[in-house]
Amino acid sequence: MNTSESFEKRLAVAYGDLSGALRAAADYLVANPLDAVSRPLRTVSAQTGVSPATFSRLARALEYSNFDELRDEMRDKIDRKVNNFADRAGQLQKAHGDGKSDFVQDHFAACENNLRQTMAGLDTDAIRDVADRLAKSRKVLLLGALGSTGVVEYLSYMANFCADNWILANRMGASLGGALSGLDERDALLIVTKPPFAVSVIKAARLARELGVFVVVITDTHTCPALEFASAGFTVSTDSPHFYSSYVSTMFLLETIVGMVVGRAGVAAQERIAEVELHNRQLAEVWSE
Repeated sequence: MNTSESFEKRLAVAYGDLSGALRAAADYLVANPLDAVSRPLRTVSAQTGVSPATFSRLARALEYSNFDELRDEMRDKIDRKVNNFADRAGQLQKAHGDGKSDFVQDHFAACENNLRQTMAGLDTDAIRDVADRLAKSRKVLLLGALGSTGVVEYLSYMANFCADNWILANRMGASLGGALSGLDERDALLIVTKPPFAVSVIKAARLARELGVFVVVITDTHTCPALEFASAGFTVSTDSPHFYSSYVSTMFLLETIVGMVVGRAGVAAQERIAEVELHNRQLAEVWSE
């Protein structure tokens, strides 16, 4: 194992070979990084039921000299995340503010590379299976928060052209608990979430899974806590010279899923789209000469 790699990469390589106890320790670190680095190990052990020795064995299994070294790396990463947007804005200004670099070309190249990497890593059979499941679902609940809010609203806009059972969970003033109430194995929850993760989204994924709901998670890191509760999960590339993560590849995947669902809906989807367009014109919601 390359010891210059991050904790996440080391864990991804080693996870399949870890014992149950070591996996439990690793899962806790991934889901609770702030607690792991800010609280004494004995306190963490008492709360989780995982012994301090198990955390130490995990560190050695991932080729750290000890648990303190692993925790120091996690602490440094958290520090970078806390200031990430501001730091990246400063880097952007430094790199492009003097006009010596072309931000347009750099950002385009990053987005293009994100699409290539996302395509290379996507399981197209899994996408087809998700489209099949969503097309057959009684209700599809859509959920995003923080930076993912607008993307999920756009997904809701697209979906509502062709179906009346795709529902945005967190419209202003709406209760997330109310949206999840009554869902069961006949329903689906589609989540888009990127770091920093909204607590409500992770808890919603867990509750939905407990209710038997088919949970789809789209994120940009395998360390996303919601993936633990996902029936299907997709990781897309979001690198960018911007101060903010790119959503280009996320939009590509969402548009692909909706397009495949429409393809499965047949005449019913075509008729609904025509009806929506007619009503839009009747309500003068769109410009018409």
